Amino acid sequence: MSRSLFVAALLAATACSAEPEASVPAGEQPATTTATAQPFARTVIADFENPWAMTFLPDGRMLVTEKHGQLLLVAADGKSRVEIAKLPADFEGQGGLMDVVLAPDFARSKRVYLSWSSAEAGGKGVVLARGILNDAKAGAETLDGIDIIFRATPLVPGAGHYSGRIAFSPDGRFIFFTNGERQKFDPAQNPKATLGKVLRLTLDGKPAPGNPLAAQGFHPAVWSYGHRNLLGIAFDSGGNLWEQEMGPKGGDELNLVLPGRNYGYPKVSNGDHYDGRPIPDHSPGDGFEAPKVWWTPVISPGGLMVYSGDMFPQWKGDAFIGGLSSKALVRVDLDGTEARKGDQWDMGARIREVEQAPDGSIYVLEDGGQGSQGRMIRLTPAR
Repeated sequence: MSRSLFVAALLAATACSAEPEASVPAGEQPATTTATAQPFARTVIADFENPWAMTFLPDGRMLVTEKHGQLLLVAADGKSRVEIAKLPADFEGQGGLMDVVLAPDFARSKRVYLSWSSAEAGGKGVVLARGILNDAKAGAETLDGIDIIFRATPLVPGAGHYSGRIAFSPDGRFIFFTNGERQKFDPAQNPKATLGKVLRLTLDGKPAPGNPLAAQGFHPAVWSYGHRNLLGIAFDSGGNLWEQEMGPKGGDELNLVLPGRNYGYPKVSNGDHYDGRPIPDHSPGDGFEAPKVWWTPVISPGGLMVYSGDMFPQWKGDAFIGGLSSKALVRVDLDGTEARKGDQWDMGARIREVEQAPDGSIYVLEDGGQGSQGRMIRLTPAR
């Protein structure tokens, strides 16, 4: 490895979970994010140690992951919790227990999907797993029959850019699973690797039939490629798939994910390498899919949620992104397949996850690192 590439990789490994801000380059899109008064009240519900993701059960209880490997079942009021599983997550760097999402048929199957980073012979990688929630006895709930159904390939050294976000297609037939490029750059363009890709899988973790690039020699699970560190993925009410990812030094992105498209990394980006080497910007006609919205200075995007509730009717259909280094909650106006920057509210802590509660309130999880407390906070309309 050349000295410049080594420096770039080292700086990325130490900085990407708290992306440094940079000055706005020439050519920044005209839409700007505004710092506005906060139109919501905050209520602290609970606190955790290094939380990463959460999801709501139909009855209002919550599943919360902590990076050390704990999967917690938390009461709706946050006052009690049960550890229902301890997963063998590799807690190093950006690794650990990551996403948790209910199966589309959870009411019947009680099935829960999870992701975590795994250390194995040959390196490390993100895995996708599932289990069955056994909550027949209050206070003694467990996640049973945990089974790994997919592993990212290839395994590589290092502990960054796992990604590991999970979303189900609106028809409930497929899993969309993000694999980061593991701070190795080139795997994002390697057709045989799952790294730096959005994947489409069956509910059993197999490559979904009809994936758009399989006939071109790509790994049969690949849906789109040329991504960096994909830490949020969600469908809107129109069936559009949105994904946000951390750029390098600048150029955080919100993308409309389309089948078979190349999103350019590391060949193009609206940011540059950490050692100062330039990366060509996205430009019309370059053959790559450009982001719908991008940020320089960066926001370091965490979780992604598309709002569909009634508690904040003015935001129905909008995207919400947690900001890590920006310590912000970021709103993006979605309009069909287009997007533009909305509000950016200072939260005073690194925000890892954003979720919508059954009643339409918005929940955020603080990251729990670099001065953040790891709190779960409920947002309701300001009075």
